Parts: sequence; structure tokens; C-alpha cells
Amino acid sequence: MPVIRAAQRSTCRRSHRRIGDLARRARAQELNADEVRDGTFTITNPGQFGTLMATAVINQPQVAILDIETIARRPVVLDDGAGGERIAIHSICILGLSWDHRALDGAYAARFLAALRERLQAPFEG
Repeated sequence: MPVIRAAQRSTCRRSHRRIGDLARRARAQELNADEVRDGTFTITNPGQFGTLMATAVINQPQVAILDIETIARRPVVLDDGAGGERIAIHSICILGLSWDHRALDGAYAARFLAALRERLQAPFEG
């Protein structure tokens, strides 16, 4: 797996460009050894093939893997703001997170996934 160093300090836009470059060079077998070693977290995207739910396996010694499934339009129940509910059609994507409990407490992992959900639902800001 190609590794993006210091991803936590990168913007979404910069990370997108870095991922694109690494993916292109990985397919062309042009990565050097430093670009595929010492990863801690993997992102996998089987959703690009239309999958709705997969089970990602951690690539040891990494501590977690985020599985991104296809984005599909589905009915959802929403609060109508007046104490009732309504059904609407929304784009939904299942995000699955697998983690090594020896390295990461499940509560932290769940909070990370909740924070990611909030960011993805907010307007894109760069």
C-alpha cells in the first residue's frame, strides 16, 4: 500500500492530489520502497465497483482500515423539526472501520468514525 506521510496535516484537496499521484505511480509500478513502508492506517474503496458492504482486513502492522462503499440513493427517515418524521431520498455511503484493539481503544475508533461522518456531511471547505 502506498503511504501518505503526515496526512493529518493535509487538506482534503492536497490529499486528493497526493492519492491520485500515488495511485497512478503504483499502477505503473513506479513507487520506491519508502513510499510503501511504515503505514499506520489504510483506506480501501471497493465501493468504486458498486459494493454495498465489505469486510476490510487490517494490513499488519497497521492499526486500522477504513472501508468506503458505493454512494447510493436510499430512503431515509428524517426529523421534520416539528416533532414528527418524514421520508426523503438521500445519497448514502456505508463507511466501515476495522481496528486492532491492542493498539486502539474502540471508543476512540468510534469517535473518529463519527467525526468523519460529520465532516463528510458538512459543506466541502478545501
